[in-house]
Amino acid sequence: MFSEDNLLPLSALQHFIFCPRRCALVHLEQQWQENIFTVEGQNLHQKTHDEQVENRPGVRIVRGLRIHSHRLGLIGQTDVVEFRQGDTGIELAGAAGLWQPFPVEYKRGILKKRFEYTVQLCAQAICLEEMTHAQIPCGAIYYGKSKRRIEVKFDDTLRTQTTVYAEKLHQLFQGRQTPQAQYKKKCNSCSLYHRCMPKATGVKKKIDLYLKKAFTLPQETENP
Repeated sequence: MFSEDNLLPLSALQHFIFCPRRCALVHLEQQWQENIFTVEGQNLHQKTHDEQVENRPGVRIVRGLRIHSHRLGLIGQTDVVEFRQGDTGIELAGAAGLWQPFPVEYKRGILKKRFEYTVQLCAQAICLEEMTHAQIPCGAIYYGKSKRRIEVKFDDTLRTQTTVYAEKLHQLFQGRQTPQAQYKKKCNSCSLYHRCMPKATGVKKKIDLYLKKAFTLPQETENP
């Protein structure tokens, strides 16, 4: 169990799974740089937080809900939690019956299942379970460009993976050391590409070889 002083941003979990170096650059070194993808993502998330509560028949929608988990050591904010009226769930103030929490995470791109998104959503569910004492079997990820959502089941495997990655995230923060770059195709779309410089500073690069090449004068050729 983690104390309140040791809770880490839930958003860092997604960054860590995508790339531990990116996570360290953003959250340890406080580096950030916008690109078209981050701006579109921020605009989409801002829209989800415009209204705090919305009531529909059988569904109460809460936006921007603050959540935390002392077991995972995470704290953050949901995009949307749908409380669906049914036979299971929790009681809500001013509403009759039981309401089942159903977290929904908003992403800017096209419909494509990505592991870091499912772990982030599962972490939100675990936070909600700890706070409400409800059992949350599933949630959904909404993709802005596709205007569709996919359902994510929080099975034992995903919950274990989420716990393991939360522990690894805490290890990164405790070590306070930014990992070396490892260039991959996904690096090209990263907003921190020019600060990370994965091709120039990757794990295969040798600083001594770089310095040798940089400071070695070209050999003079003799005139025939």
